[in-house]
Amino acid sequence: MNRLRIFCSLLLLPLLLLIAGCGGSRYSSAPKDTVSMVLSSEPSTLDPAMTYGLAESNVQVELFEGLTRLDEKGVPQPALAERWDISPDGRTYTFHLRPGICWSDGTPITADDFVYSWQRVLDPKVGCGNAYMLYPILNAEEYNTEEAKTESLGLKALDPTTLQVVLKNPTAYFLDLTAFHVFYPIPKHIAAKASDTWASNYETIVGCGPYTITRWVHSSEIVLMKNEKYWNKDNVRSSCIIMPISETKSTRLTIVESGQADLMLDPPSADEDRLKEKGLYRVEPILGTTYYVFNVTKPPFDNPLVRKAFALAVSREDMVKTIIRNGRSAAYGLVPPGMMTAGRDFRQEGGQLMKDNAVLAKEFLAKSGYKDEPVAILYNTNEMNKAVAESIQDMWKDVLGVNAALTNQETKVFYDTRENGDYQVATTNWVADFADPANFLEVFSDKTNDAQYHDPEYEAIIAAAQQEIDPAKRLAILHKAEKKLFDDCVIIPLFHSSQPMVVHPAFKGFFCSPMGIIDLTHAYREE
Repeated sequence: MNRLRIFCSLLLLPLLLLIAGCGGSRYSSAPKDTVSMVLSSEPSTLDPAMTYGLAESNVQVELFEGLTRLDEKGVPQPALAERWDISPDGRTYTFHLRPGICWSDGTPITADDFVYSWQRVLDPKVGCGNAYMLYPILNAEEYNTEEAKTESLGLKALDPTTLQVVLKNPTAYFLDLTAFHVFYPIPKHIAAKASDTWASNYETIVGCGPYTITRWVHSSEIVLMKNEKYWNKDNVRSSCIIMPISETKSTRLTIVESGQADLMLDPPSADEDRLKEKGLYRVEPILGTTYYVFNVTKPPFDNPLVRKAFALAVSREDMVKTIIRNGRSAAYGLVPPGMMTAGRDFRQEGGQLMKDNAVLAKEFLAKSGYKDEPVAILYNTNEMNKAVAESIQDMWKDVLGVNAALTNQETKVFYDTRENGDYQVATTNWVADFADPANFLEVFSDKTNDAQYHDPEYEAIIAAAQQEIDPAKRLAILHKAEKKLFDDCVIIPLFHSSQPMVVHPAFKGFFCSPMGIIDLTHAYREE
């Protein structure tokens, strides 16, 4: 064994010892029916309103629950709300909470908890980056931008078990939204006393989902136990979930292959074939797209012809086969395949909106007047993003003769840089928050979108889609919006997402939602 392998083994040993000390043949002190999933990063917080990443979502889905909860097909089912009424115009939803539902500390859950939680998300003083998700609610955007008072919001607790929500426009996907983490209620009796810190320490986290958190060793592990106060506790299969944390793919893979955990996400691409042979490799389809976004206000990409030249110079198929792999497919549109609207696949109907064309790329660059202006690709640090950036850098050099610089940043800094528009072209990835094309397309009508794209025609198209009740007409409008986005060449689609994972053959009952969230509520391990 060489020095590097010895060093890596020494780094891994404490984590494996920690897991091995948790019960049975695998976890010495945990219940026999314990299951385990390795997290790819340390959750920044477990406050449902304040998170963006998959690691946080995969923990929150076990600790919290919304009015609805997604099933294995991504369809919203009754959860904390046992039923609801919808007005004929599609704008007023009246949710009836389940009788007797409680927080994990035994405090009753009321409609006022939802009002408090959603108002908090929209409160401009809180500064929640997910606030836009609640904009379908009447006057939500106006309140969030300090143009309306709290009392104007379309939210009202009619009584302790009845929540009334009035929307700005009919919103076909509103029940999907209520299953998203930013719509989870948080415990008013806890959060009101410590709004910024209650969800960063396991001792103060009170939830309403299938599990409660009993241990959180930061950057090491999270332990969850079955929530005996949960309304559906009889259908929660395992009594304990252990979640080791490691940012290193090889470490996560070793934990699963050694039998110390049941599941990990995103294994190293180089191990794909070997894992397939061992029967450990699995790919689930998810609704996501990775793409490069142009800052349309920064030279040289303030020129549409330049944007089109650089976009056409990208060849996806070889990059997907040699670098991306893991069941992902080349993208020629923004909305991913499998997005069903009015019973039709949106991507299949929309077709390819961009093609690889080196000849046309050179023609556009020649017409644009581009004169060797500096170009830099911005990406957040990880192995895949680096490999993709280097591949595109080579393509632009070979096809266009442009020497693009590469700039990588730690993820939090990268998000701030991109949001502030301090870049020329940057990587981004969007996995659906809810299963509707609008979730991808409305991003670019937002006042603060990363592309700095503010086109009145595009915004009018999105507004028309938001107001259309007829499913077929709405679908046609959304296709028009996507085409407009590509006519203006705001993005370079690269590949559509999948969720590759390494799964122990005996691990059963879990599912991956179309949004990429792993639900372990019914998971168990066959012995």
